[in-house]
Amino acid sequence: MDVPVPLRPPALRPGDTVRLVSPSGPTRPERVARGVDLLTGWGLRVEVSANAYARTGFLAGPDADRLADLNGALADPAVRAVVCTRGGYGTQRIVDGLDMAAVRADPKLVVGFSDITALQLALWRGARLATVHGPGAAWLDERTPAVSAGSLRAALMSADPVVVKRDPAEETAAVAVPGTASGTLLGGNLCLLAASVGTPDLADLTGAILLLEEVAEPPYKVDRMLTHLRRAGLLAGVAGVALGQFTECSDAWPVSIVDVLVDRLGDLGIPVLGGLPIGHGVGQLTVPVGVPATIDVAAGTLTAEPAVRAGQASFDGDGV
Repeated sequence: MDVPVPLRPPALRPGDTVRLVSPSGPTRPERVARGVDLLTGWGLRVEVSANAYARTGFLAGPDADRLADLNGALADPAVRAVVCTRGGYGTQRIVDGLDMAAVRADPKLVVGFSDITALQLALWRGARLATVHGPGAAWLDERTPAVSAGSLRAALMSADPVVVKRDPAEETAAVAVPGTASGTLLGGNLCLLAASVGTPDLADLTGAILLLEEVAEPPYKVDRMLTHLRRAGLLAGVAGVALGQFTECSDAWPVSIVDVLVDRLGDLGIPVLGGLPIGHGVGQLTVPVGVPATIDVAAGTLTAEPAVRAGQASFDGDGV
């Protein structure tokens, strides 16, 4: 089948403006300060949206304010990337109001993960926008060290393919079904994928490479979500599965997360590559989503085309 052609924004260059938004849960200025330091250290100009530090219970302010910040950033011609401060919860409450016409008219990089999976799914559905699954601006050096910063910088400022290698130290590295597969890389946080079933935003996964990661969900809940996806028929046409980090996913039952992943994914008859340092764990790496990608289980690699247009890159290193 034909692989959909993604809408790619230009790579970031020194001097470009990045705007920080909080479409999900609340954050604090002191947590974001380190992310601002990183971005400005790469020569980027950082703006903070009006409601980035707002708080309304478990949300970063009222829905209308979060949506206004997000749409304002997506429509502003001076803004070249929209970086979410964090995930948490709340993006699904506002994605139906996204200004897709503005996205299609002036595509720009959108960066985040976790709850931001809902935003990335909506942008893929509404505009075929390639986005960036990577750390938010509320940066923690102990979780996202120099290798994480270098990975994010390369994805934003380079038009080179992104290669993520299996890490034998990752818990999911024990999950492997041999083979190679190619297709559009879609997905992200498993909980948000399951919560998108029945909405307009869950993409047709036929021929796709499905990216999965999760945090703080015990094995039985992971089993329930994967079973839900299976029963809904969403895994029937998937070309392959790329497994990221399943962080803090354990409980008192004598069943490991590896047991669940092998049981629920191992009989699909498709390649499954575990052990990718993508997700909520230490050393999180960045990967584009909505782009053509290939998994090679024998080589232990996920190779994805860039989220940015070729010829726009200005980054030529891999440091922080």
